[in-house]
Amino acid sequence: MTIMVASNGSSFNPGVFILLGIPGLEQLHDYVGIPFFMIYLVALAGNGVLLYLIFMERSLHEPMFFLLSLLAATDLILSSTCVPKTLSIFWLGPQEITFPGCLTQMFFLHFSFAMDSAILLAMAFDRYVAICFPLRYSTILTPQVISKIVMGIISRSFCIIFPCVFLLKRLPFCRTLSIPHTYCEHIGVARLACADISINIWYGFAVPVMTVISDLMLIGISYTLILHAVFNLPSWNARQKALSTCGSHVGVILTFYMPAIFSVLAHRFGHNIPHSFHILFANLYVTFPPAINPIIYGVKTKQIWDKINLLLFHKGNQ
Repeated sequence: MTIMVASNGSSFNPGVFILLGIPGLEQLHDYVGIPFFMIYLVALAGNGVLLYLIFMERSLHEPMFFLLSLLAATDLILSSTCVPKTLSIFWLGPQEITFPGCLTQMFFLHFSFAMDSAILLAMAFDRYVAICFPLRYSTILTPQVISKIVMGIISRSFCIIFPCVFLLKRLPFCRTLSIPHTYCEHIGVARLACADISINIWYGFAVPVMTVISDLMLIGISYTLILHAVFNLPSWNARQKALSTCGSHVGVILTFYMPAIFSVLAHRFGHNIPHSFHILFANLYVTFPPAINPIIYGVKTKQIWDKINLLLFHKGNQ
């Protein structure tokens, strides 16, 4: 395999990177890996059960649950992209990852994050239509419309993240190829290059962040309209029923966006926060939301809770 080498000895096709894990906590890796492994198992089981129920139960073949199944599948991609490699670092020591493997992991990490944000926006629109236009719900959110929404979600996420691959491939690497992290992320890899990475920093921060901010603003507008419609309902029972249909979605929104906002603020203003905390929090972010989301929907959504009870207890008693 031919390796391109710049005049200063830098390589445009580095051999392998070394993922070091959480700097400063190397002695605790064995113990840190245990809760991450347990949370990952919960994420696999919870999202797997959700996908099974939504696929098998015809009563759940509605736009809301179709979008929920897409969220569950995306969460599985998010956690499975990072956690297995992370656990191998915790339990087996620093791990090698090839440059193409690093780019692939980076792409699916950021792609699934962008997908999650877009899906939550689509689910907010679904709740807006369901509450503000209940009689026209089935005529507005037809299977054709849902298919176009899903294609838009996938296309937008791909178009946002795929340029990051080329922004990294253009860089020469001549410094140490050791990454003080448990997985490859765009800026973390770019910082190892011996070239100007201002474009990477600008694109890697501005474009995804502005996309997430726009999603948050549109979600906020949706729920403002939803609350306006709810408080105009004639009875308290009607208001409570309408709000209960949004409870699980609001919980998932908070689980997804609040850690992301905290992470951005910590990186920007938390200069005194140990680097190990940033890495540990970044790992929690790719494991905790995928694990907690199916629990929130399973408990808060009556249709899913009834199906889970039927699956686990009724069949068990037969």
